[in-house]
Amino acid sequence: MDLILRDIFKAYGGNKVLDGFSHTFPEGSVTCVLGRSGCGKTTLLRLIAGLEAPDAGQILGVPEDGLSMVFQEDRLPLQLSAAGCLRCVLRKTANREGDIAEALAALGIGEPPDKPVREFSGGMRRRVALARALVYPALLVLLDEPFKGLDADTRARAVAFARARLAGRTAVLVTHDEADAAAFDARVLRLH
Repeated sequence: MDLILRDIFKAYGGNKVLDGFSHTFPEGSVTCVLGRSGCGKTTLLRLIAGLEAPDAGQILGVPEDGLSMVFQEDRLPLQLSAAGCLRCVLRKTANREGDIAEALAALGIGEPPDKPVREFSGGMRRRVALARALVYPALLVLLDEPFKGLDADTRARAVAFARARLAGRTAVLVTHDEADAAAFDARVLRLH
């Protein structure tokens, strides 16, 4: 099912962030949302996720079984290991540990298995947050600057992992980097 936003209005005080915004995000596609800072990109994701309510308008097509999201902040349980962070979102399945090991290896996270993420670098935490969002089997994935703070090699690895994991899923990717749209063969939505 397509994700459809119709005539969305959202303001904070007297500052209109989204003013009659409408857009259809086709099912199974990646859409990159580009625009200057403060134009409403993160607000758009928060509205889709249900973390905020629009002042007016409709949001249709959000899967009933939920969605997955990478926030601008990593929002990890810092006392857990990288694998522990992923276990939090995965049901117990026959291959859960294999899925976790595969995701962490694909992203180059090879820390001691019991090392808490609070001891990780910022880039490693970012990759754990990305892994956690993408191993969760949601049909809708929202990504807010998921590759920020990653060096070129690590970013390339993270993009490859995300491309593979987003196949067949609907994704909305907020970014400042035009190259992300090309990397994901994504549709482009520019907010002004």
